[in-house]
Amino acid sequence: MTIADIKKTAETKMAKSVEALKGELQKIRTGRAHPGLLDQVHVDYYGSMVPISQVANVSLLDARTISVQPWDKGMGAKIERAIRDSDLGLNPAAQGDLLRVPMPPLTEERRKELTKVVRHAGEEAKIAVRNLRRDANEHLKKLFKDKLATEDEERRAQDDVQKLTDRTIAQIDQVVHAKEQEILAV
Repeated sequence: MTIADIKKTAETKMAKSVEALKGELQKIRTGRAHPGLLDQVHVDYYGSMVPISQVANVSLLDARTISVQPWDKGMGAKIERAIRDSDLGLNPAAQGDLLRVPMPPLTEERRKELTKVVRHAGEEAKIAVRNLRRDANEHLKKLFKDKLATEDEERRAQDDVQKLTDRTIAQIDQVVHAKEQEILAV
């Protein structure tokens, strides 16, 4: 493994950490409706548990309401029960074949709790990035020890990895700050 390979691997893994954080934060509910909110809710479909999006059309009716249109007529009650039993705190209402899932407004206390959850997720992502930096630096030290790189090359590469780490952590802070603003906006 060369120095360039180590840096490239660290860069792609750090980018994946940021993407994972963004995916995690999307699941955190603000006052607005988002079709991806129901992605982790699974429903029993002929003996197997599948995501709602595989048995129904999930879309937005307006900014605060998700509509769920089951493809199979008998699935409406099961989907309604699955949404109600999930830990999302949603209460769907059936209108014929269509399920309307209104988003309840968030209380100030709940908003503050959610910002703590967002900050915690951000810290977890930063820890992952720092672990990737440590692994990259260990690989660089091993290259130097095995005399595959000079001391100057190792030092320069470690500086590059540190700069990459700093940029990624700044990116994580940006994502966390944007999500906090979204949650706190009334």
